[in-house]
Order: sequence, then C-alpha cells, then structure tokens
Amino acid sequence: MATTLGAFIAGGIAACGAVTVTHPFETVKIRLQLQGELQSKQEAPRLYRGVFHGVTVISKNEGPKGLFRGIGAAYVYQMILNGCRLGFYEPLRKGVTAAIFKDANVQSLGVNIFSGAASGILGAAAGSPFFLVKTRLQSFSPFLPVGTQHGYKNAFDGLRQIGGNEGIKGLYRGVGAAMVRTGFGSSVQLPTYFFAKRRLVRHLEMKEGPALHLASSAASGFVVCCVMHPPDTIMSRLYNQTGNLYGGVFDCFYKTVKTEGLLAIYKGFFAHLARILPHTILTLSLAEQTNKLIRKAENRILPAGIKEKI
Repeated sequence: MATTLGAFIAGGIAACGAVTVTHPFETVKIRLQLQGELQSKQEAPRLYRGVFHGVTVISKNEGPKGLFRGIGAAYVYQMILNGCRLGFYEPLRKGVTAAIFKDANVQSLGVNIFSGAASGILGAAAGSPFFLVKTRLQSFSPFLPVGTQHGYKNAFDGLRQIGGNEGIKGLYRGVGAAMVRTGFGSSVQLPTYFFAKRRLVRHLEMKEGPALHLASSAASGFVVCCVMHPPDTIMSRLYNQTGNLYGGVFDCFYKTVKTEGLLAIYKGFFAHLARILPHTILTLSLAEQTNKLIRKAENRILPAGIKEKI
C-alpha cells in the first residue's frame, strides 16, 4: 500500500491518462445536456442527435480543437478529484473500519460506500472551479451553440473573468450539485470495482492482471453512469448558467422536469456512458499500475521506519 500522498499522485496521473482518451465524449455529453434547455420538445432544436453525430458535427465544424476544448482544466480537475478519491479512500476506509470494528481489515459495504462518497465529495469541492470553467469552455461553439455561451480564451482567462465578475461565489457556483454528483459516483465506483474484482476471483478464478482489472472496471463504470447521470445534468446546467436562471439544485431539477419532461435529466446518457466506461476502465486499470510504480519509488526513498507503517 502506497502512502496517502503516493496514492494521491498515482490516482491523479491515472485519471489524466484516461481523460486524454475520453474528453471528446465529455464535450458531446455537455452539449447534449444543454441542448433545448428549458424548452419544450416541440420548440427545442436538435443540433446534436446523439454521441456519434455529435462527434462528427463538432469535428467537421470545429476540428479536434472543438472536441478537446477545456482539456487543460480537465487535467487539473482530474488530478484533484481522482487524487482525492483514490488517495483518501483507503485511509478513510481503514480509519472508519478500525473505529467501528476494531479491525481495519474487516470489509463492510456501508463503510466502503461512505469512504468512497466522502473522498469523492472532498475532491469535487476542491476542484469545482476547474470543472466550472471546463464546462463553459466545452459548451462554447461558434457554429452550433447550445446553452449560455462564454467566449473565454482558455481556462485561466475563464477563471480570471469569473473571479473578476462574480467573485469567489461565482467560482463555486454549482458546487452543491458537483458534490452530490460526485458523492453518488464515488460511493459506488470503488466499492463496485473491488466487489466485482473479488467475485471474479472467487467465482471465475481470474488471476491478478490486466484482464481482471478491465472486467472489474467495466462493471464499476456502468453502475457509476446509471447512478451519477441525473445530478450530472443538473450540475452542467448550474455551471453553465449566468445570472439566476436557477436558484439551486432542486430549482434546476424542478424547472428542467416541468419544462422538458422527466427524461430531460437523462439527456446525453449514452455520451456519458461512452465516456465513463473507458474512463473508469482506464483510470482504475492505470491506477493499479501507477500505484505499483509509486510503491517501488517509495521503497527506494522512504526510511525503513515509515515503510513498516504503510
């Protein structure tokens, strides 16, 4: 087991590798979620008609730059979020388990879910300004705009403008929705990953290695998407708004469902699935490898007394 700092670094590096591959689907997902915002089905134009149509249209009109808008902010956010999520999960789980059961090695589903949610919420709160500016950069299109448009030059220009015009409160607009969204996703991501991993080893006698990591990650990714998508849609809309279009999480949910119907909170679901499955597979699979590298590095540089404690 790597130190908390080591696990934080390993988790962040793994997530950045994953986001490089999946970022275009995230861009499509956000535009699908914002498409037809607070318009009835009859009034709403369908500029993007699904995952692959979205990728094709954006590529044709904006090139690779359009698909990878906000990638810099995404890297910073992923370092913070997944660094916290993968770095603090085990220390939290062991600490809470030891406090309740007097044995840190006991496996408790409730404690695992709590630890996953808590570590994810910490990361979401810390990285919220970067996800905010990422969302606004990805929603911008000079050709087929959806939602409110923000003409930021880059992530730093976006942070500067938001901070200057809206203050600290503006930078943390929608943080409540982000914490709910990530709490939902994190509460199931690692517990379902380790649950699937244990079951595959026990019932299918799979051996430790890439195939086991891939299968466990795929199972985890599907569950994460199902649980996380509705609050993800609410978060995207809260992040992208300017002014007071929505008063908060519940107001956004109410207005969206009332105007667009219940299924509106599942807009962009398949784009999200196309992103989250490879993202989860890559993040968790790469995390296994980066953790091994971090542990090797720590074994070389850490004093013997510290190594005995981790």
